[in-house]
Amino acid sequence: MILRKPANQEQHTALITISVMLGTLMQVLDTTIANVALPDMQGTLSATQDQISWVLTSYIVGAAIMTPPTGWLAGRFGRKRIYLISMVGFVVVSFLCGTATSLTEMVLLRVLQGLFGASMVPISQAILLDSYPREKHGMAMAIFGLGIMLGPILGPTLGGYLTEYYSWRWVFFINIPVGIMAVLMTMSYVHETKLSKTRTFDGWGFLFMSVAIGALQMMLDRGEHQDWFNSAEIIIEFGLVLTGLWLFFVHTFKREHPYIELKLFKDRNFLLGNVIGFIVFISLFSIMSLIPPLVQNLLNYPVLITGLVLMPRGIGTMLSMIVVGRLSNKMDPRLNMSVGLFIMALSMYFMSHFDTGIDTWAITWTGFLQGLGMGQVMVPLMTVAFSTLPTQLRTEGTGIYNLIRNVGGSVGISIAFTLLSRNTQINHEVLGGHINPYNQAMQLSPMAPQINLHNTHDLAILNGLVTKQASMISFNNDFKLMMLMSLAAIPLVFLMRQPKYPEKTGSKPRAMAIE
Repeated sequence: MILRKPANQEQHTALITISVMLGTLMQVLDTTIANVALPDMQGTLSATQDQISWVLTSYIVGAAIMTPPTGWLAGRFGRKRIYLISMVGFVVVSFLCGTATSLTEMVLLRVLQGLFGASMVPISQAILLDSYPREKHGMAMAIFGLGIMLGPILGPTLGGYLTEYYSWRWVFFINIPVGIMAVLMTMSYVHETKLSKTRTFDGWGFLFMSVAIGALQMMLDRGEHQDWFNSAEIIIEFGLVLTGLWLFFVHTFKREHPYIELKLFKDRNFLLGNVIGFIVFISLFSIMSLIPPLVQNLLNYPVLITGLVLMPRGIGTMLSMIVVGRLSNKMDPRLNMSVGLFIMALSMYFMSHFDTGIDTWAITWTGFLQGLGMGQVMVPLMTVAFSTLPTQLRTEGTGIYNLIRNVGGSVGISIAFTLLSRNTQINHEVLGGHINPYNQAMQLSPMAPQINLHNTHDLAILNGLVTKQASMISFNNDFKLMMLMSLAAIPLVFLMRQPKYPEKTGSKPRAMAIE
């Protein structure tokens, strides 16, 4: 049976795209927009530095727990209905976050915000895939990729501006007009999907997976602050991760309709897409989290300048995604991915040669280059990952993919800051061991006549210089590790199958088969 495209379908597709991308950008933006507002929130909410970090952790945990059941919820109650409920709940809770007066209230509201927002990104991705014909999935994923990539990049800049000129509360209030517009457009242009009442909800599977994911996110987020396995909290959380995963898999293999359909991972492209995506998001989020402390702590840039030097990365990503989206049907997407990974690795190679004397131009052009690589990887990766997945598994697949994205980001940030902290200590010890009056480099230094190694004040200055250099070396080591990870993902790309699209019919109106 063939269905002709209505004359106004292109217009409706554009409006559908705008409506779902507003929701996606709003949800993704909230993962990073509150970061720069934490010092101001800390004073208002009378919290310590360790306590205020729960504002970020609680949101991440809430979003991680509710991402996997997106497919079941959309199938059982309707994709449009769940999307609208998520957006309305997200907007209402955002307003309440902006009016919070205590840390406990804020943390509970951030958990709710994460729970409501979890379904928005995967459902947006599924709606876009269904709204465009298969041969235009590359363009659809380019548009979707702009939202999920620009959100974390623009978040610190927008958050810094709102906090500086208004108040930290506007970090949450900004969601209200955007959310209202997205809700109205979704109600008008997005169509509801058929309901499926045959698949029952696997409560035990949900419980086991929620425990594992929640404990994993808390462990990754708080591990560095708690000194990892030297802390009883981290040991308990790690035990919960292992127990939850073990119980989940034992339970899943016994059920006919499990909480997560493991047959998703029988699709080679989807499985490899998640593995490559996991590696890419480790590199992406680790670099994005390392640049702000590098330019603020070592180079003494103010918050607003920090946001500005991060913007070229977003511009590079945007340009690359637009070009790759248009060329998606004219080139082997696996070639695009491998070139993109190489460009990302090349940018990190240049970053690994940074020193404490670099200027804004070095940070700007390497960030722009990395953005070009990101865009060239993400569009074909998302397109190929879902190209061979059955339509009925698409919404659940997008939920799993976005869960892997979130976990990969958390793993990347944890790895980056753990190595940064520990390598800084090691490098400080190594460099400090060479500070003595008999070191030839020390004698030839222009500062040598000004420093008295027997004076406490001069020793403090010298210690600060050593610490700065030790930190710079540690940043370089992190960049080099992420470079190697990006290169290691290239061979996996060519294990994926190249998607096959329907042949075009010339000047005749394109027909779309009803699946």
